Amino acid sequence: MSKSVLIVGGGTAGWITAAYMARMLAADTPGGVSITLVESDEIGILGVGEGTFPIIRKTLGRIGLDESELIRDADATFKQGIRFNNWKYNPADVPNDTYFHPFQVCSQHTDMDLLPYWLLGVAGQVPWAQACTVQESVVNAKLAPKLITHPNYNAPLNYAYHFDAGKLAQVVRRRAMEMGVKRLIDTIDDVKLDETGAIASVRGRDHGELTADLYIDCTGFRSRLIGETLGSEFTSYKDQLFCDRAVAMQVPYDRADQPIPSCTYATAQNAGWTWDIGLHNRRGLGYVYSSRHCSDDEAVATLRRHIGPAAQELSAKKLSFEAGFRKIQWHKNCIGIGLSVGFIEPLEATGISFAEVAALMVCNLFPWSGDTERSARQFNDAMTKRFEHVIDFIKLHYYLSQRTDTAFWRDNREASSASDYLKGKLEQWKYRPPSFLDIDASHDIFDENSWQYILYGMDFKTDISNRAGALRFYEDAKREFESIRQQSLNANNAVPAHRDLIQDVVTNGFRPPQGGK
Repeated sequence: MSKSVLIVGGGTAGWITAAYMARMLAADTPGGVSITLVESDEIGILGVGEGTFPIIRKTLGRIGLDESELIRDADATFKQGIRFNNWKYNPADVPNDTYFHPFQVCSQHTDMDLLPYWLLGVAGQVPWAQACTVQESVVNAKLAPKLITHPNYNAPLNYAYHFDAGKLAQVVRRRAMEMGVKRLIDTIDDVKLDETGAIASVRGRDHGELTADLYIDCTGFRSRLIGETLGSEFTSYKDQLFCDRAVAMQVPYDRADQPIPSCTYATAQNAGWTWDIGLHNRRGLGYVYSSRHCSDDEAVATLRRHIGPAAQELSAKKLSFEAGFRKIQWHKNCIGIGLSVGFIEPLEATGISFAEVAALMVCNLFPWSGDTERSARQFNDAMTKRFEHVIDFIKLHYYLSQRTDTAFWRDNREASSASDYLKGKLEQWKYRPPSFLDIDASHDIFDENSWQYILYGMDFKTDISNRAGALRFYEDAKREFESIRQQSLNANNAVPAHRDLIQDVVTNGFRPPQGGK
């Protein structure tokens, strides 16, 4: 019966896994699972990606982390979506093209499907994300998604976070240890296998031989257990997703009261794209690029130009990666979670989401009887599908671009660079928009709303003219679009400025309204 777990590697993936397993597998009770995490003080946290997707709120709420603590101690700010700049057209032709991927779903005040009516022009010449939700208006004004009186992880607008990756790991580590996770500071020098090919033990430089029933590899790109020791093969998708490098800088604000954006800015460049996110006292900026289309020196120069004079005295942090994943992520008594099994790229901030989902699945498939084979098979199948679907979603951003000004964008438009599945879906969506039928709820991080936001943000054309006569609620749709427009105009008075709310939470924490819950 598997009742002891050893997690090798800390960082965000390791500690989120430890905390989630501690909460769900009762690490702090006699009948629960014993969880130990061993991490080296010689290996730093990458800490380049600082964004998340909304499922993070459910994860953090489930492990019992107070949202005020997260914002105060991890420098967390709110992220309500992604603003894409210069992705559609050659900048020389259309200098400031932009669209928004909000986290809010289409208007929830009606049961009517508004998208067909928008496709037929009922909302006028208004982008889909602006026509169907107030979130774009809120983000444009740099407002928060909630009030100081809203409960932990609840709000009228959907959101995720930006944060300092190193500080987040510390916050989650503290919560995990409160729930019974044991922490060891050590460097793993050796891994031993038994006669069946399973892990028998790992040897720490200071603590000697460490054993467990189940081993979890959170050692990052090194993949010390699942890759290096057990030989799980890495499948590359570099022919679909070309970006394989990143350079990053931490940039102070020009002034202490500078408004904090409540979205990520993703700006297309000649050989990739730059991110720009706002934390409490600094911005995190970086350039994700293809080494086949851009040298490292060119990338650093591009990032410095993008940042401007503030970058002059700053050093760049560099990261190399390859888009892809290991299709065997659970082998015998070892499970890889996080960068040890795969990475796509930072666009749409899926890295932590994969770790969250993996932790959830491990808890549900936990081999209490000692039989790991069936659990491993189900886990591997599910994670493979999840990675493949995310790769298609990320590729969509590049494939639909009409840019032809550099080799990077021309290569991304080549049919050979997209999967047959994605190309097939795009053929279907020429005559019907994406719907829930296109989504596998068990394996998709992104639902039909996200696909719609990217498709129509990138000016994809869906011709439903043959269906127009069967749509009977034109006037109702027109009224709903007008209602959303009016709500957007009133949004400035509904929620506070993003920076104001962050400062209030840091000082006072979230609190219920006076006189009630």
